[in-house]
Amino acid sequence: MSETPALRIDTPAFLAEPALVAVMAALPEARVVGGAVRDALAGREVGEIDLATPRTPDQVTEALQASGLRAVPTGLSHGTVTAVVDGHGFEVTTLRRDVESDGRHAVVAFTDDWRADAARRDFTINAMSLTRSGDIFDYFGGIGDLRAGILRFVGDPSTRIAEDYLRILRYFRFLARYAGGPADPSALAAIRAGVPGLARLSAERVWSELDGILAAPDPRAAIGQMAELGVLAAILPEGADPARLARLIEANAPPDPLLRLAALLTGDTAALAARLRLSAAERDRLMSLRCGAVPQPRDEDAALSRLLADEDRATLLDRTWLAGGGAPEWAALRGRLAAIPRPTFPLEGRDVLALGEPEGPRVGALLRAVRQWWLDGGCVAGEAACRAELAQRMGEPLP
Repeated sequence: MSETPALRIDTPAFLAEPALVAVMAALPEARVVGGAVRDALAGREVGEIDLATPRTPDQVTEALQASGLRAVPTGLSHGTVTAVVDGHGFEVTTLRRDVESDGRHAVVAFTDDWRADAARRDFTINAMSLTRSGDIFDYFGGIGDLRAGILRFVGDPSTRIAEDYLRILRYFRFLARYAGGPADPSALAAIRAGVPGLARLSAERVWSELDGILAAPDPRAAIGQMAELGVLAAILPEGADPARLARLIEANAPPDPLLRLAALLTGDTAALAARLRLSAAERDRLMSLRCGAVPQPRDEDAALSRLLADEDRATLLDRTWLAGGGAPEWAALRGRLAAIPRPTFPLEGRDVLALGEPEGPRVGALLRAVRQWWLDGGCVAGEAACRAELAQRMGEPLP
């Protein structure tokens, strides 16, 4: 069936990349779909490039191999073959239509209907496709919505959410990045009604989407709507304070998702980390941001040196953002923290042994005692002074 493109654009730079050119030469009917089209239209950097085609996976594999390209069957149950060229991978998926869905996973059938394939995508701005000649096909008004800053579901919002409840969280991730225009009332109503379905989602997927929302340049409006509609309470039952997050963002703090989560969260950090299955590194950093010692503007340099001796500089700086935001005295404190060299205690266990102390638990006890003396003095004593203090303490009984 002949189709008329909605728009022809100057060929985006990414379409001229040799690896993609080779794949589209092997599959000339294929189109770029999804986020790459959206971002090209929005004038943003294009990341992952996905393709769609009416060919079946077997036909895709045959065509790629006939052109000397590698075809990897990465998702045949969903119709996906990955074309690999010079180390670059491009997912090529056969056009599909949904047959049924359980609220997270859909059963699909292959089709040759581009509109039917676009109709199963979540939002109008993600439902466009682009040919190698620069023709954009837009079946649901995505071009206009992108220009107007409007985020709309493809089709009935309630139906789309019931097909996959993750779309609720995806809505807010895209809202935070692409939508500055008026909200779609039917979408908001469907999201509010669909909140109970969030309980079906895996913890990993919830955290992945929340991380993406918090990584947006300015997620304040999205987080505010999540709170208003009951979404935030559903995914952060430990408690959340959007106003505190807003203050952090208004202070121009680094756009770090974990730092923003530390500001947003009001409840038990360990419970949240366990429930959302954060990585060990994410858990430890979040705990450190919310539970560690906080430098204060009134602190003298000696006190800051003591903190730097025991804590990571970046973590201390992050805690100042959480405690004081962008206030001038806190900004000055961050300048001081950045300028003070991180002190390093100059002695090790071998220094104790070299002075004649036999191996045993007293070695560690002596080191700890001298290090505490060094810390109490503002971490300024050098190696010679620390050795002298060590020698003196070796002649004294430890407390």
